[in-house]
Amino acid sequence: MAALNVEFSDAELEELRAVAREHGMPMKAFVKASTADAIAHHRALKVAAQEFQRVFADPALADAIAAAGIDDGPARGTTGRAA
Repeated sequence: MAALNVEFSDAELEELRAVAREHGMPMKAFVKASTADAIAHHRALKVAAQEFQRVFADPALADAIAAAGIDDGPARGTTGRAA
């Protein structure tokens, strides 16, 4: 099995130990689970971003918003910065 050596400061290592204890897990198991969670979170964000781009790139959405009379965006010609 492949391994990864990661260096932590003494303070970071102590914090890791404390949080792992709070979760009732050995530190190695906690770090491995945390890494797996971070990977899953990253992948979910990528999927959500792709879906967001797909939906908001759909011209039918702009037409539906216009047809509904919704106009709550910034006024034309503004830069979007606060005055």
